[in-house]
Amino acid sequence: MPQRLHDYVRKAAAAAPGRVAILAEDGRALSWGEMWLAVTEARACLEEAGVRPGDRVVLVLENCPEIAAFFFAATMMEAAAVAVNARMTEAELARIIAHADPAAVVFSTSVPGPAEAHATALQAGEVRGSFGRVHLAPRAGSLPDVPQRRAEDQVALLLYTSGTTGTPKAAMLTHANLMAAARASAELRGMQSGDMTYLALPLSHIFGLVTLCAVCFAQGSIRLEARFSAERLHAALMRDVTLLPAVPQMHAHLFHYARAQGMPRYDGGLLRYVSSGGAPLDPAWKREAEAFYGLPLQNGYGLTETAAGVCATRSAIGDGDVSVGLPMRGSELALDFDAAGADPAQGIGEVLVRGPQVMKGYFRDPGQSAAVLDADGSFHTGDLGRFDDRGRLHIVGRSKELIIRSGFNVYPAEVEAALTEHPAVIVAGVVGRRVAGNEEVLAFVKAAPRSGLTEAALRAHLEARLAPYKRPAHIVIADDLPAAPTGKILKSKLISHFSDLLPD
Repeated sequence: MPQRLHDYVRKAAAAAPGRVAILAEDGRALSWGEMWLAVTEARACLEEAGVRPGDRVVLVLENCPEIAAFFFAATMMEAAAVAVNARMTEAELARIIAHADPAAVVFSTSVPGPAEAHATALQAGEVRGSFGRVHLAPRAGSLPDVPQRRAEDQVALLLYTSGTTGTPKAAMLTHANLMAAARASAELRGMQSGDMTYLALPLSHIFGLVTLCAVCFAQGSIRLEARFSAERLHAALMRDVTLLPAVPQMHAHLFHYARAQGMPRYDGGLLRYVSSGGAPLDPAWKREAEAFYGLPLQNGYGLTETAAGVCATRSAIGDGDVSVGLPMRGSELALDFDAAGADPAQGIGEVLVRGPQVMKGYFRDPGQSAAVLDADGSFHTGDLGRFDDRGRLHIVGRSKELIIRSGFNVYPAEVEAALTEHPAVIVAGVVGRRVAGNEEVLAFVKAAPRSGLTEAALRAHLEARLAPYKRPAHIVIADDLPAAPTGKILKSKLISHFSDLLPD
């Protein structure tokens, strides 16, 4: 029985040493036997750099086999990996390094891009092995934590949930957290050893990392993409991909690319499971996706602090269900009707999660940990939701994003869903802005290229779908919106990014 995350890789190497583990964007292929060798060599590099059990190892990454090897190498020696995206600024990275206090920093310099500049700034040296090529910078004077015997206690991963601005906050996810999440994910998708999973979701995000761990659990194969490309995704779907986990923005870009190429639907014949997470689904968009894939589109819900998946749908094609589904393996859900933004009369409360995937707490921050974790281990998500008559969870928004307009509650997710029903809208983000004595609704949409979409057309579209108090006071139509590496819209940057297009 595996006790630590790296045991998944060891078991896969023993069971199927010649089976492909990772196909990299640059054409490299590592078998499971080669992957295990890469992990052991990466561990030797970390030990030589002075990393000890209980230390932290920051991984400044783009998706590549090297980072996968160093992630498992860190967990193998009872150190915690700290996964951060290479595309953050020098100042943002400096804040995370200061807070995480790592014994070493590893950079994914095999992938051209910002990791190289960060490595140069920190005077990292090149390291090569069967894993490929990285740069590594040892750091003296870090203070290790005490290694823990139990998988439930030993931290394997730190992921920053808001650490690029303000006070850094890193969720501590243990070996047991990630192993429970990996198993739940693999079982939900029916992962098998013959599956090829497409992964453009960044390994600096919990969705991407848990997908990697799930493939290791199932001893399958993975196409690991450093950067999302609709063209590459389409080619991979026609070649060998059987499982496609993605965020709605990735699906939307794929649909528009395929149509532009005169291919209105997928007909590769190999894909058997497709899912979407990270944003609400609207019925029209779900129907569009299912018409393209010829498969049911499954939806899900999870957070960094819950090691990704908490619940998911198991719908048949054509099912109009746009919930996030029923609890996944081991998860328990409840609603807090006393929380901010709750509306008990409509069955809306803050979503609470309990189960083996829930984090240990925030790194070296007992105050913030106590604020979100109850004594029984329940995590207060900050998301507002309701259950339908079949026990399925519907997310209606974030408690902090709730807009109160003229005394009425406006849930951004509802407005976004109405906007994305328009065929020319790829994605939408809705936020509130304080005005004298009230709060107004602002909408930002990314339009399909050459669609000619106008604000007047969108307003006419919304009239039949939203009550007047829910309709945006201002709508900004743009070629692109500020987004995280996963494609998720960065709502906190919308107003400042488009300030010149908004009236004061």
